[in-house]
Amino acid sequence: MRWTIKPKPEQKEIEQLSKVLKVEHLVTQLLLQRGISTYEEAKKFFRPQLSDLHNPFLMKDMDIAVERIQKAINNEENILVYGDYDVDGTTAVALLSSYLLENYPNVATYIPDRYDEGYGVSLKGIDFAEDNDFSLIIALDCGVKAIDQVNYAKEKGIDFIICDHHRPGEKLPNAIAVLDPKREDCEYPYDELCGCGVGFKLTQALASAKGDTIEKLVPYLDLVATAIGADIVPITGENRVLAYFGMQVINSNPRIGFKAIINQIKKKELTITDVVFIIAPRINAAGRMKHGQHAVNLLTEMNLSQAETFAAEIEKFNTDRRGLDKEITEQALKQIKEHKEEGRFTSVVYNENWHKGVIGIVASRLTETYYRPTLVFTKSGDKLAASARSVKGFDVYNALEGCAECIEQFGGHKYAAGLTLLEEQYKVFKAKFEEVVSETIDPQLLTPELNVDMQIEMQQITPKLMRILKQFAPFGPGNMTPTFIAESVQDTGYGKGVGEDEKHLKLSLTQKGSKPIGAIGFNLGNKIGQIKTKNRFDIAFTLDENEWQGNVSLQLKLKDLK
Repeated sequence: MRWTIKPKPEQKEIEQLSKVLKVEHLVTQLLLQRGISTYEEAKKFFRPQLSDLHNPFLMKDMDIAVERIQKAINNEENILVYGDYDVDGTTAVALLSSYLLENYPNVATYIPDRYDEGYGVSLKGIDFAEDNDFSLIIALDCGVKAIDQVNYAKEKGIDFIICDHHRPGEKLPNAIAVLDPKREDCEYPYDELCGCGVGFKLTQALASAKGDTIEKLVPYLDLVATAIGADIVPITGENRVLAYFGMQVINSNPRIGFKAIINQIKKKELTITDVVFIIAPRINAAGRMKHGQHAVNLLTEMNLSQAETFAAEIEKFNTDRRGLDKEITEQALKQIKEHKEEGRFTSVVYNENWHKGVIGIVASRLTETYYRPTLVFTKSGDKLAASARSVKGFDVYNALEGCAECIEQFGGHKYAAGLTLLEEQYKVFKAKFEEVVSETIDPQLLTPELNVDMQIEMQQITPKLMRILKQFAPFGPGNMTPTFIAESVQDTGYGKGVGEDEKHLKLSLTQKGSKPIGAIGFNLGNKIGQIKTKNRFDIAFTLDENEWQGNVSLQLKLKDLK
């Protein structure tokens, strides 16, 4: 890993803000590094308010969308709430459909089948709408590139409202309204919302038009917080407010579907990281292994007993998914070695029998081994489908644009995308993608970077510092958990490998005679030899708490050591 220490702010700025906030320099430096330089900004950061949320009508087409939905309700039209099969899409569908159903019965949901229909708005979904007399489709977390599909719906007399957060193409679909903060002509103040976030803004606008306050919508924020965490959008600005209040709902009064999942976990208080690694994979597993509608059913269920039945089904999907992704990852790694492709700038692998539901996870696993842009292909009907993952600092979406002549269609973000192509184009695409990446990537980006906030002394690590750092949460892109370096530390002699195959490292560390602090280094077990020599070493770490038999103690979570 490359350790990159963030620039230290001017000493004058640190002293000034410390004086205003009455906190120590260490905390002030962390705030300045996050762009917080005034009392007002610090107040918004530490004490987010619902009043900090922007007026939803600042989003382009929001007034038109609200008017069309009101018209549908007044005319007793059937409304179909349509969304992608991943966490962002299914939470968005659960949110908007359950809000509409509170006061209006003619609402149904539709999640496309990952295998039969693929990503985004499908012609099959539109045919379903026509066959069942739906005259309005509200698409969530997809649709901004569905030009042909929206035209197809229009021919059948079906209107579309699109709520998306993906980058639009050169042309927008001919929908009644296109809500997407990434539209070039949209002046909404915050463009990093997830799909569920855009769905929430539509809900907020509908509620506002009815004269309801934002407080009435707080129970829906558990869904928004889950989507924010799962979709890896920045937890800054409006997302921070939504995640902050959403996590409060998850920990105090979550919806029945979440309760059914959380009841199986022996943890009193969840962080957004827990949501990402515990709740989100289970919701995702429904769409990966069976059908995304299972997730919507769980998230909208009002009866705990029925929700527990749904949660048990989804738990099985998740167990099956884990076994499959491990097996396919091993096959993909073997393929890279057999083709002698270890030294390339990219990983591009294909097997027609790989399960389409886990290729995104496998692409992420491959980037953990070969840190480089990665694509995993499988057969999907008469075409090949792939999930793409990137490395920090490299825009894989732009790289795919550079290979557009080989691709049928693609969409996504800077770090994750999906595409389809004809089987005869696979080898051409693989060569072209390697060429584009090799010509455009900074070779430095092919080594994982560890961003470090600052160097500190171990004696500065106190329960008080931990209490303050907890208030920096929720953590995520744009506000990562503070990472520190401590130099010239030593193990007190208790260092050992722990876990399966002793792949983790458990230490008790001291620096210049300081009081020992426990440390855990996941996947750092291979460093035990260097520790046992009694040599001094440098560590990069975050602060954590270890709970054991009712006792809570400070613990360092090691990211790397040198």
